[in-house]
Amino acid sequence: MAINCTILASSYYRTTRTIGAPIREVKPALVACSASRQRLNVSQSLNSAFNPLIYHEDLVNDELYARRTQKMMDVRHMLKTGGEDRLKDLRLVDAIQRLGIDHHFQEEIEALIWRQHVSAKCCFDQSEGLHEVSLCFRLLRQEGYYVPPDVFNNFKDEKGKFMASSGKDNIRALMELYEAAQLSIEGEDILDDAAEFSSQLLNALLKYLDEDNAALVKNTLKHPYRKSMYKFKANNFMGSEVEGINGWENCLLELSYADFYMAQGIHRQELLQITKWWKDLGLARELKQARDQPLKWYTWPMAMLNDLRLSDERVELTKSISFIYIIDDIFDLYGKPEELTLFAEAVNRWDLAAVDQLPDYMKKCFRALYDTTNEAGIKIHKKHGFNPTKFLRKTWASLCNAFLVESRWFRSGSRDQPMADEYLKNGKVSSGVHVVLVHVFFLLGFGATNEGPIDLSDASAIISSVAAILRLWDDLGSAKDEDQNGHDGSYIDYYMKEHQGVTLEIAREHVFKQISEEWKRLNKECLRLNRFSSSFQRASLNLARMVPLMYSYDDNQRLLDLDEYVKSMLYD
Repeated sequence: MAINCTILASSYYRTTRTIGAPIREVKPALVACSASRQRLNVSQSLNSAFNPLIYHEDLVNDELYARRTQKMMDVRHMLKTGGEDRLKDLRLVDAIQRLGIDHHFQEEIEALIWRQHVSAKCCFDQSEGLHEVSLCFRLLRQEGYYVPPDVFNNFKDEKGKFMASSGKDNIRALMELYEAAQLSIEGEDILDDAAEFSSQLLNALLKYLDEDNAALVKNTLKHPYRKSMYKFKANNFMGSEVEGINGWENCLLELSYADFYMAQGIHRQELLQITKWWKDLGLARELKQARDQPLKWYTWPMAMLNDLRLSDERVELTKSISFIYIIDDIFDLYGKPEELTLFAEAVNRWDLAAVDQLPDYMKKCFRALYDTTNEAGIKIHKKHGFNPTKFLRKTWASLCNAFLVESRWFRSGSRDQPMADEYLKNGKVSSGVHVVLVHVFFLLGFGATNEGPIDLSDASAIISSVAAILRLWDDLGSAKDEDQNGHDGSYIDYYMKEHQGVTLEIAREHVFKQISEEWKRLNKECLRLNRFSSSFQRASLNLARMVPLMYSYDDNQRLLDLDEYVKSMLYD
């Protein structure tokens, strides 16, 4: 598959293979440090390589740290002393999670939700309203407790249809019902009905709402909590839903702002490390047509691993992600068929001598991959007592093998084309998601012993669903916005060829349905693994949540939501 290398000013171009939609980055001229914080147009920043001279500043001072520590103690006290008002406790947890500060209070939140689980019968009796039942259902499922969907039967009429009511409280209840329905698993028709009922009624009510409430409803329908980056939604939540939570809003908001400000400083320092590592590696000089995007590569780990303590893990994960993009470009832009076969064989054998007959750029790339992967294994061993290099190298072999399969398909033209399902099966591997999440699995310390809570095989279904979500979203955007003509490969393209007479609109509806089904499988796996792997689940969910930001192009081929996300995380 060939990548369109035309540079679009202040816009994005995509490849239909690897994680993320690649952004063209052009190195700006170095500028002198300024005492004041620099503000850049985010499109400029995303289309430019990260400049450490601009962003090297100390954002964290003793006063801010002390205030943040005190607010954390206050919130922790709130969580521990709850219990008298169930709805109040639920709303507190919901607010903490939506503001993106829940990683500070995992033990306290788990204890509070466990108490709710023990008293679940009280939570779901007939005297409780739709808002409380929906909120309790969602929070329990998010924490790994299975709650049957028939708790919503109390809100249906004799014909089995959900009953509508009126008033401001009803709108909040409908929004919460819609949010709860996003936790559905396969076969839960009640929750499918709940999602359809609540979305239709909320859309019908929009014209009767004031501007602020209408915006809140639209945001909920477009970005439900389960499937969206909550850090991206935090700004909207801060100004609306926190208000009126029994006087907690000031404490929560101050902690959220302080945490967000500290996070920016940490993320910028990590970008300094990544930029220096990438420059010292020298592959950008060797592969001039390949992508040079340390900022874009770092966006994935920044979103996935939101705990500020995971700085080393974000840096190591970014290094791995960079190689997914670079190897993809080698298969797309550089390698001859016989060279690509030898390169894939070398990665499978994990043997430096196997690339002796290959061009210098392939030798240097494989040597850099070899060294970086082995170094990651050593670092994981030092921290967790287990060296996973043999597992990490297998992911690189699988990725290169999938790239090789696609390369042969695309070079064959109309001959030897895959069926849609065959393309998707291989496309899930060539997406790079497997490489990323296996690295995350070991970076977080899972698999360190045979007695650990989960092993790698337990994570395979989660990885598969996230990969399918990314691949289908990627191809959904590609088929709409690019001229595929069977050359670049797209699930929609192969599906339409396989089902003669199917329109593009019907094919896209089919893909959206598949994405929805993959989310149901992902929800089921998160329930199956329960709370013991919460950090890995959170990273996997965050990867899936990032996908719409990476592939929701507007009519001018821009990623406005991604623009806004990076701006809020790094530059605001």
